[in-house]
Parts: sequence; C-alpha cells; structure tokens
Amino acid sequence: MTSSSVDTDAWSRTAVPGGTEAGLPRQAWRAYFEATALLQDRLDRTLKDGADLHLADYNLLLLLSEAPAGRMRMGELARLMVFSPSRVTYQVKTLEQRGLVERCAAAADRRGAEAVITDAGRHLFRKAAALHSRQVQDLFLDRLQPREAETLLRVFSRLGRGLEAGPNGAPGPVNG
Repeated sequence: MTSSSVDTDAWSRTAVPGGTEAGLPRQAWRAYFEATALLQDRLDRTLKDGADLHLADYNLLLLLSEAPAGRMRMGELARLMVFSPSRVTYQVKTLEQRGLVERCAAAADRRGAEAVITDAGRHLFRKAAALHSRQVQDLFLDRLQPREAETLLRVFSRLGRGLEAGPNGAPGPVNG
C-alpha cells in the first residue's frame, strides 16, 4: 500500500477533521481499535437479539462445546477467555441460572471446579453459532481482500504469542 492510498483509505471514527494521528502505525492502531469495538458491539447485539446471549456467553459456550465431554476447569476457562477467575465464576453463574451450564467438582481430582455445558446450552449454542457465523462472514471475512486473511493471521499470531508470553518471556497475567 502506498502512502497516497493510505491517506485516501485511512479511516477513524474519532479522528479530528483535517488532523491525523502521528504516523502510519498510530493510524493503523486507531483504525484497528475503533473497528474492533464496532465489530464486537455489532456481534454482541445480534447475539443478544437473536439468541439472548452476549458475545462473552457465546465464547464460553464455544469453549465448552469444543472441550472433551463438554467440560473444562474454571481456571482453564478463565485463562482461555482472558478473564479473571472471579469474572469467569460470575459468567458461569449467570449461564448456570439459565440452565445452559452446570458447575461441578472436577472429575479428575475433586479439588477444583469445572463448568459443563448442558443439553440446553448445546442447543442454544448451535442456534447462536449459525447467527454468529453468518455475521462474521458478512461483516469481516467477505470484506477482506485476497491475502489479507493471511496477513492478519500472521500479525495477530505474532502479537498474541508476545502478549501471552508477557515481559521477558514470563507468562502474561490474566486480566479481568
């Protein structure tokens, strides 16, 4: 992409008219940050309207539906969702009240707790997954130019590995 195409194609919802963020990397950050917020909001609203789930609920049900026997330790669930343990406990509790998950003693050692997806949770997840998949296709995948998916995968895999490793290669913290 040449600098002239960046200037004409650059987008930011909050940019000051006539002003620009200093430099291409800052413009890219701002466009990424704002577009991601818009995308997550749209995905969340559609799931809420169509399946009475929030995006975080969907993510939790997705992880459980992919887990062996539909169950996962609470700590692992928190780690994968990048949630604090207390936040994942709250999330599981709200889904448990709706009959979508159960919380029980860990099958392997009984010391920890696990979340387990219920049949009702699987049924609602399948409905939500169809909505979510269509919307991801429409709002994101269909808008990528050839080879952009490869570029995004490479960039965000590198960033994710670095963030997961934390400073000096130490494991990164789970943020709530």
